[in-house]
Formats: sequence, C-alpha cells, structure tokens
Amino acid sequence: MNSVASAGNQARGAARQVTNSRTFDRLARFGMACRGVLYALIGILALQIAFGGGGKEADKTGAVRTVAEQPFGTVLLWLLAIGFAALALWQLSEAALGSGMDAKHRIEAAARTVVYALVVGTVLSFLLRGTTGRSTDEQSKDLTAAVMDWPGGRLIVGAVGLGIVALGLYWIYKGWKKKFFEHLNTGQMSPRTRDIVEKLGMIGYAARGVIAAGAGIFAVQSAITYNPDEAKGIDSTLRAFADTPLGPWLLVVVALGLLVFAAFCFCESRWRRT
Repeated sequence: MNSVASAGNQARGAARQVTNSRTFDRLARFGMACRGVLYALIGILALQIAFGGGGKEADKTGAVRTVAEQPFGTVLLWLLAIGFAALALWQLSEAALGSGMDAKHRIEAAARTVVYALVVGTVLSFLLRGTTGRSTDEQSKDLTAAVMDWPGGRLIVGAVGLGIVALGLYWIYKGWKKKFFEHLNTGQMSPRTRDIVEKLGMIGYAARGVIAAGAGIFAVQSAITYNPDEAKGIDSTLRAFADTPLGPWLLVVVALGLLVFAAFCFCESRWRRT
C-alpha cells in the first residue's frame, strides 16, 4: 500500500514539475492567444451576419472553416489544435493538481478542460476528415432531444438552462467587479496598460455573459415548450439578437464585445499567472 501511495506521489510530483516548466508555461500562453483568435473570428462572423453577409456559422465551427480557407490554412489549424490542447492540459492540471485551489475553482478548471478539448476535436476533425462536424446549434438540439427522452428530462434541460443563465450573469458580474484581475500579474502592467486591460475585460466579459444568458433562456424555453428545436447554440443565439426590436444593432454591439474579449485574451496570454 505504501509503495502504491509512494508511486502516486512521485507521479503527481512529476506532473507538477512538467506543468511548472517554462515550456509548458509558454504553450499555455500560446493557447490563450489562440483563444483570442477564435473569439475574434466569431466576432467577425457575427458582424457579417449583422450586415447581411453572413454565410458561415458564428461559432467555433464557422471559425475553423474560416481559418481553413486562408493561405497556409492547414498550418494555422495545426497551430490552433496545439494551442487549445495546451490549454486543455493546463486546465486539467489545475483541476487535478492545483494546490491551494478550492472545489469551485477545480470544478471550473475541469469544465474548461472539456470545452478546450471539444475545440481540439473540432479542429482535428477538419484536419483529418475535412469536416468540422455538426455546428453548435445542431449539437444543442440533438443533445436536448436526447436528454428530454430521459425520465425527468424536461426538468434536467430546464435546470441546465437556468445554470447557463447563471453562468452568463456570473460573467457579467465578473466583468463589472473586475474579478478577472485576480488571475493577472497587474504589478507588471503600467497604469495606462492596466486601465486598458480593465476596460477590455469589463466589456468582453459582459458580451460573453449576454450570449450565455441568451443561450440559457432558449434552453429553458425548449424545456417549457417540450421542443428541442428551441435550444440554440452560439450561432443561433447571436442571430436571435438581430430579431429583437433593436434589430441588427444589438448583434453589432455583442459582436464588437466579442472582438474586445479577443483583445483581452491576447492581454491575458501576456500577463496571466499560470
């Protein structure tokens, strides 16, 4: 038993040594920059939709297709895959090995691990099979339909929808209260830089929160109406903003917010504490 425990401790020690290495730190920061690229592309695609020129989904699927169409698109996609794989491993290490982290932060890290791994899967699917697979809208509808067939499925879908709304409100709160500074090395910033990063984070998190809250509301609506087609992914949620009384201008504001969050991601890759 002692030998098993000793082997486990050695394995955890080796894992910590890897995750604390300079190479791993650089890979994680590269992944944050890749995250910024992805959000920037989604923001651009959303702007195209707002002005009547959107032919691709404004989600990770549409972003991957956009990258693939660029010169050296295959090389760029491999770089994205590497970057998001590094992010997934970093968050996995935070969830499994993060010292001094409470249960809430470990759960958040585990959730981010899954999200980043799904992005890697989307990119690799295009690289290896020439297709990005289903869009986030199709995935949302299929998953909602499957869950609704379970006993108490409507309650589960409704609870998940409320959870997504809560997540969106938390992101808005995080931006408003500038909680993102907790993870940044603000001491390395000049006063002017800190002011710029502050504004980028506040606006960017607000935009993310509005999108998440909108998607959650649609999930709750699908549970109430018992209609999986009411569930929407990122693309349909963004398009729904253009159908509000404010017209496409609300979508323009949210899309610009995503571009701002992309800029924040690039700042995060520079000053994030890893």
